[in-house]
Amino acid sequence: MNINRGNPFQKEVVLDSWPDFKAVITRRQREAEIDNLDHYTNAYAVFYKDVRTYKQLLEESDVINWDQVFQIQGLQSKLYDVSKAVAKSKQLDVKLSSFKAIRLAPVSTPPDTSFLRCSPPRLTYLSVADADLLNRTWARGGNAQCLRYITSLISCFPSVCIRDEKGHPVSWSITDQFATMCHNYTLPEYRRKGYSRLVILTLARKLQSRGFPTQGNVLDDNTASIGLLKNIHAEFLPCRFHRLILTPMALSGQVHQ
Repeated sequence: MNINRGNPFQKEVVLDSWPDFKAVITRRQREAEIDNLDHYTNAYAVFYKDVRTYKQLLEESDVINWDQVFQIQGLQSKLYDVSKAVAKSKQLDVKLSSFKAIRLAPVSTPPDTSFLRCSPPRLTYLSVADADLLNRTWARGGNAQCLRYITSLISCFPSVCIRDEKGHPVSWSITDQFATMCHNYTLPEYRRKGYSRLVILTLARKLQSRGFPTQGNVLDDNTASIGLLKNIHAEFLPCRFHRLILTPMALSGQVHQ
């Protein structure tokens, strides 16, 4: 969804064949500037019709950069086992995170903001000046690579936030490089006020107006977020979202995961 919209993350698509393809991998363009420790930006998305073809693509020496820390993500059940087998043969460690995959229905009318009118908070969007706060509050963050990644996401893709009377973000959601809603977060002292619901629905409507899907993922034990998603009638998909972080042994002591 982002390649044909200016391609801000410098992605390209690798196929096993054309037009009758059986496996697709999106990756960072080889000429793009890289940080070998940045698994946020060094990201591959995978779809396959035939898992054996996907395995063959992985095994081709010029498809994946195995000398850096990177992530592979996708929605198919055999993604982890096949990726791990090939990675282990190349002496990489593999860390799996698995999530419930969700999709939001079209948001046809603007979400209710009446409860904000009589109080200081206002609905707006994030700026790059807010990236440090998002880096510190993200479970996946807290390091220089993530700070740079979040800054790029805010610069390139839609976001929504609620700001307090001093202009500081108190609740927000952003869009990642694969057009997925992510890092939905509300500061603890501002929870149970309806902010998260407003932020998610507003971002979903913004994405839909630009032709993007409204998709996301949530951990199985995040009961608060699951409850909110059910409340706004999000569809929980039968597949799961898988994220693999792969680390070469030579870089294992230098990585923030």
